[in-house]
Amino acid sequence: MAETKRCPYCAEEIAAAATRCRYCRSRLMSWDVTRWHRSHPDARIAGVCAALAATLAVPVGVVRVAAILLTLLPGHVGPLLYGALWLMIPARLGEESILERVLRAGLDVARKLSGRGDEPLSR
Repeated sequence: MAETKRCPYCAEEIAAAATRCRYCRSRLMSWDVTRWHRSHPDARIAGVCAALAATLAVPVGVVRVAAILLTLLPGHVGPLLYGALWLMIPARLGEESILERVLRAGLDVARKLSGRGDEPLSR
């Protein structure tokens, strides 16, 4: 028998992996940290839209259309947001993001310049 859980909204038994209740259609999760990486099977260019879709439990097509619409806005918010998310979302599950690596390297340089380069860096 498949693992089940109770929907917190209607108390019906549903599959444990469900992201929406099949009875009341309530969204059961909105942010899943285990899906916060860019190496999803449906990733296309850099995997940002696929990572957002998996994390927010929405269809990837919706996220891609939203990215395109943001690109068409004045100020070109879409590419800026896409680039920022590309820096923040790790390439694979459990890895550090590019931004984390750059910030860690900058912190190491600052520690060496300040004369405290021998002290261990806490994670």
